[in-house]
Amino acid sequence: MGDIIIEFSNWIWGPPILVLLLGGGLFFLIHSGFVPFLKMGHAIKLLSGKYDDNLAPGQISSAQALSSAIAATVGLGNISGVAIAINMGGPGALFWMWMAAFVGMATKFYTCSLAIMYRGKDSAGEIQGGPMYFIEEGMGKRWKFLSVIFCVAGVIGLLAIFQANQLTAVIQAVLIQPETMEETVRNRWIIGFVMMGLTAIVILGGIQRIASVASKMVPFMVGIYMITVLIIIYQYLGQVPEMLKLIVVDAFTGNAVMGGAVGSVIVVGARRAAFSNEAGIGTAPMVHGASKNNEPIREGLIAMLGPFVDTIVVCTLTALVILLTGVWENSENDGVRLTLEAFEIGIPVYGKYLLMLSVLVFALSTMFTYSYYGHKCTNYLFGAGKANYYNYFYLATIVVGAVASLEVVVSLVDGMYAVMAFPNMIAALYLAPKVRAASKSYFERMKANGI
Repeated sequence: MGDIIIEFSNWIWGPPILVLLLGGGLFFLIHSGFVPFLKMGHAIKLLSGKYDDNLAPGQISSAQALSSAIAATVGLGNISGVAIAINMGGPGALFWMWMAAFVGMATKFYTCSLAIMYRGKDSAGEIQGGPMYFIEEGMGKRWKFLSVIFCVAGVIGLLAIFQANQLTAVIQAVLIQPETMEETVRNRWIIGFVMMGLTAIVILGGIQRIASVASKMVPFMVGIYMITVLIIIYQYLGQVPEMLKLIVVDAFTGNAVMGGAVGSVIVVGARRAAFSNEAGIGTAPMVHGASKNNEPIREGLIAMLGPFVDTIVVCTLTALVILLTGVWENSENDGVRLTLEAFEIGIPVYGKYLLMLSVLVFALSTMFTYSYYGHKCTNYLFGAGKANYYNYFYLATIVVGAVASLEVVVSLVDGMYAVMAFPNMIAALYLAPKVRAASKSYFERMKANGI
């Protein structure tokens, strides 16, 4: 079964999905008039809450929506995912992660604007947003099959199995260090059940509790992690230009790992960027669609900050730590263990504990938000009355993720992400003229009001 999952993931991440994500994102970037670059300042100002309308329909504020979305993306994709990218595709994979992030900002601007523009109601009459709703409300009922495909893939792909797997790995490596395979397996089961209990406390409280916890955890976790990696980078400051040059050169040669297979490096970079910032996958529109906001463009501007924070800032810092310490060249470790080795070299004795703290907070915050995404997909497929059953299924799979193979876990998530991307991107491209028109109207009104 594991081999089938791995083969399916490798097959679906072929040229069609890369053209859709990277080409579609490039189209959005140009079609928007380069809004992600020209309106970044305005997007940051919106986070102040000055323009919030607490009487608007929705469950959470736009800032809470962004915090929840970042809690889902700024996680183990930035610690473990970057390590996997470098391990598989060499330093050049990071360059293609950057490119995917820049076009991903435009993609999130469009998809999260649509999440507010075309909201629907679930079977309980609650206002909801996300790809499944803007497909049905924006494109029409005849396209509903795309919503169903998105949600079925979401129920599987948005499980926290990767986070559970990697958090278990780092706890074992730092704190427990088992001596036998029997101890390793037993510890994985125990850690899995503990993670399940911690996650249950938060997710069973609904989106309000998830958003409240995420809005408090995100600044803390990003701050701790960035301070730690900056301390390591400072020790190798003179080598940073050389590493940046290596990243760019290797992106077009693939010499470091792939033996000149540039196409393979691009694939690795795009896959890991999609896992890291989820631009084009359709997850962020689900949480931004719950914002108390009547201005679609305003929500899209706030949402586009996610890929910048996630990939351009956090992933780059992680990659520099791995490259500067040299662990990528001769290590047999993979995933989070590779990053752990870099932290141990950069900050002896204490580095591994600082990373473990970051991994713990990153993984748990992602687990909280992913449960909401899967809950919304289940809500759409089976109705609000049955959606809560998903939470119990979700919690059980945390234990499964803790004991499963890393390669199978990564392939399952990657494969389902690709399936989700197809309906999300098709709908966003179809409805792009609506976003463009709304964007023009919004900025004209802002200019008239002197904003």
